[in-house]
Amino acid sequence: MAIVHIENAADFQPEVLDAKGKVLVDFWASWCGPCMMMAPVLEQLDEKYPDLKVVKVNVDAAQEPAVQFGIDSIPAFLLFEDGKVTKKTVGAMPLEALAQRLGL
Repeated sequence: MAIVHIENAADFQPEVLDAKGKVLVDFWASWCGPCMMMAPVLEQLDEKYPDLKVVKVNVDAAQEPAVQFGIDSIPAFLLFEDGKVTKKTVGAMPLEALAQRLGL
């Protein structure tokens, strides 16, 4: 499944909150070095877990979801299951560590 990029708050509801199954949301920004380091890791995660939907939310373009979910440090990763947050982790890390922290 291709990674979904959200650049406005209106897309968050249908892409994340209304989605069935597991959705990993990456809150990121283009000026954030660790966020850029996580881009290839998220590509690998997307390939390794085909049942997982990966969504990247640019916090500069879509601030409301970041505020709504209390994001105060990026990169931040929230795992949603059927629209509800089940796991959260923050910071750059290798694929295996991210998958472990999210319980994948």
